Amino acid sequence: MKKSLIYSVLAMVLVIVSAPFVFAAPEAAQAAAAGVDYTKAIVVGCGLLGAGFAMGFGAIGAGLGLGQATSGASNAVGRNPEAQGKVMLTMMVGMAMTESVAIYALVISLIMLYANPLVKLIGL
Repeated sequence: MKKSLIYSVLAMVLVIVSAPFVFAAPEAAQAAAAGVDYTKAIVVGCGLLGAGFAMGFGAIGAGLGLGQATSGASNAVGRNPEAQGKVMLTMMVGMAMTESVAIYALVISLIMLYANPLVKLIGL
């Protein structure tokens, strides 16, 4: 059941991702004959996708980490209410460190969006 669901989702994603390239093929052939270069558009498009993936995975990772920290702290305080001060302090420090992952992902995605080093590398 799970394997077929994964294959179905993967097939749908591949169709959605490849559809624009298929429909753009005749125009790309005409543009190539006219001498148009789409290198910068491809690099910027890949940068947009990379920024989206970086922010998405960074937010997912931070969310999972914060959930685990909160769950562990709640369990610890529930089992030993006298240690609430130490547990809360440790939880807050851990949550701050976990949240820094999302901030790093945001920085990387902003670099990819506004100061893309690949565009400068290819000289466009």
